[in-house]
Amino acid sequence: MSTIEHVNIPALAWDLAADIYYPPGFDASRRYPAIVATHPIGSCKEQTAGNVYGTALADEGYVVVAFDASFQGASGGEPRFVEDPTMRVKDISHVIDHLVTLPFVDADRIGAIGVCGGGGYSINATMTDRRIKAVGSVTGVNFGRLMQESFSGYDPVATLDAIAAQRTAEARGEALRVDDLLPASPQAATEAGITEIDVVEATDYYKTPRGKQPHGATSSLFSHQATAVGWDAFGRAEVLLTRPIMVVVGDKPGAFGAYRDGMEIYRRARSADKQLVVLEGFSHYDLYDRPEPTAQALAELVPFFGRHL
Repeated sequence: MSTIEHVNIPALAWDLAADIYYPPGFDASRRYPAIVATHPIGSCKEQTAGNVYGTALADEGYVVVAFDASFQGASGGEPRFVEDPTMRVKDISHVIDHLVTLPFVDADRIGAIGVCGGGGYSINATMTDRRIKAVGSVTGVNFGRLMQESFSGYDPVATLDAIAAQRTAEARGEALRVDDLLPASPQAATEAGITEIDVVEATDYYKTPRGKQPHGATSSLFSHQATAVGWDAFGRAEVLLTRPIMVVVGDKPGAFGAYRDGMEIYRRARSADKQLVVLEGFSHYDLYDRPEPTAQALAELVPFFGRHL
């Protein structure tokens, strides 16, 4: 069984809180391949990226680092609850900066994996940080596309106007607007008449003991969402995404769009080695922690990373 070390990793003017998962029988005199695991939007390192995929990959012989995003979880950065895609991508590079200083990590064998929004961030980071040699995306979502569509009511310009007004108000001393991205509980979702599969299952994961964690806040500071509205996880993938990539999605699509995003990046990636894995009968949140779909995903991801790291 893997062991975990809690560390702080320097970012810009603050530290990132991270968990390093060590392989069974870890020997500091050896050199190991390493993988950076990036958590979903509104999540934290203790949830699916760490406790499911991080643990499993460490058990297969990798040093895995799961970390809290800047402004979120136990990491530093103010104000809190900022979901800035450009910073999320930079965070991955800061983690790699730490990995390459560790004598037991082989700097030529570093990979990346991400879940949900973390999948989109991992793909984007792989385009520009050539230290990443292979990337796996599990039910990955392009958060910029999501913000331009359903998260802005399909009116991104009006949303940008509202963000600008709120940011001005906060700069003048008014209260911060922090939105919870989900209903407070499955019962609240039912009472509100919510039936959309991704929202229902997200609530079941994040708002019950199944996946709830102290730092898994599912909260977002509205006044700092403008960068996300103008961002695209897959921009220039036809030119820059040359590393091997594995895209894992379930075939039960939901409003967050992981299925369509998976198909898009598989089509657009320049990578000579690109693989699309569609797991039949499973949804976005099944791939967070349900034993059967996560086992199926890992049955593909483990040999993928084995070939390339």
